Amino acid sequence: MAVALPRSRSPLAAVRQYYEDELGWPTTGAEPVELPTGVRFDALDLPADAGRAVLGRVGPTGPVAIVRGGSAGPRMLVLVAAGSAEELPELLEWLEWGSLRLDLTARGTGDRMPAPSPPPPSPHAWRPYGSGPREAAGWVRPPEPGSEVEATLPTTGTGAGRGGHGVPLADRQGRAPDLVRLVSAAATECHRARLLRCRQARRQTDRGYGGQPFAFSNASRISAGTRPRSLTL
Repeated sequence: MAVALPRSRSPLAAVRQYYEDELGWPTTGAEPVELPTGVRFDALDLPADAGRAVLGRVGPTGPVAIVRGGSAGPRMLVLVAAGSAEELPELLEWLEWGSLRLDLTARGTGDRMPAPSPPPPSPHAWRPYGSGPREAAGWVRPPEPGSEVEATLPTTGTGAGRGGHGVPLADRQGRAPDLVRLVSAAATECHRARLLRCRQARRQTDRGYGGQPFAFSNASRISAGTRPRSLTL
């Protein structure tokens, strides 16, 4: 009598199961698998070169993904608390970045992001569905299954300026900066990266770019910790 062998789980099914069962995040029904934003989290969207600089400045954050492809080059998505996308325009105005053109947006309600392949259980583990260069997205800082990921995401709620959720950063092991500090650093690095790209493309001095000054807002410098000492209150 023939015995039916169990069918191997497809890569897409494994991806969907990881997000829905292990993290409790909804996924789209279409393929490739995507994650709706505005439900459990939003995502800051910025160029990958600026994103790498931000991660080097602000230290630990929530989960971070890199999205490949597209004419503008790779993008970095930094997960933040749900509802943050609606706050971004006003927050940039408050930080005095509203008058400058920044390649910094946010994905919120009604948007989505590619679902990166789940990280392996250990750095040396074999991953059946891989994270090669052909994949649309990959985790730079993956979420941690078994923990409440949303509780570690930057927010401007009651704990703004204190690491979010009313708990000092020191008491939360420095897991995530609040949204104000994160957006301040992101705006600064997006502006810097744009000007550096202009310098490389035009081979001109800083004063020769398209009329936009190489300057950073005072509010942003205070929040990001880069304001000149002579101007610090």
